[in-house]
Amino acid sequence: MKELIRSLNQRFFSFMDLGLLIFRLGMGSMFMWHGFPKITGGVEKWAGLGKSMEVLGITFAPAVWGFMSGFAEFFGGLFLAIGFLYRPMCLLLISNMLIAFSTQMLEGKGMLKAAQSLEDGFSFLGAFFVGPGKYSVDEYLGLQSSKQKGYSGF
Repeated sequence: MKELIRSLNQRFFSFMDLGLLIFRLGMGSMFMWHGFPKITGGVEKWAGLGKSMEVLGITFAPAVWGFMSGFAEFFGGLFLAIGFLYRPMCLLLISNMLIAFSTQMLEGKGMLKAAQSLEDGFSFLGAFFVGPGKYSVDEYLGLQSSKQKGYSGF
């Protein structure tokens, strides 16, 4: 049994970059889908989104905070999907999800409502450490290398 599992692990390790591409395209496109109405909603929409920052004690410039949330979701999702500036985009999305989770919890919406933000944040945190893989703009531009020294895959 141990040899079967080891064999399967070795076989599927060769598809790691394909798995990262699928992850990036799936998560990136969903965040673009969620962010598009926010980024195109205009000042009134941005101010409504940014108003949730009041639970954190931030009452100034709600339209700016709302715009930044839409920007993080739409453009963060786009750049994540294509693997461009991948790690900075992961950090941007982690911070957006941390704020979303915090505001939902502080507004009393509970874990059932806030769980998705927390789960997405952990996904981006893991993705930050793993990197975009070889099928990415970062790899193409030489901003990261999937063949870094010392990487054995295990």
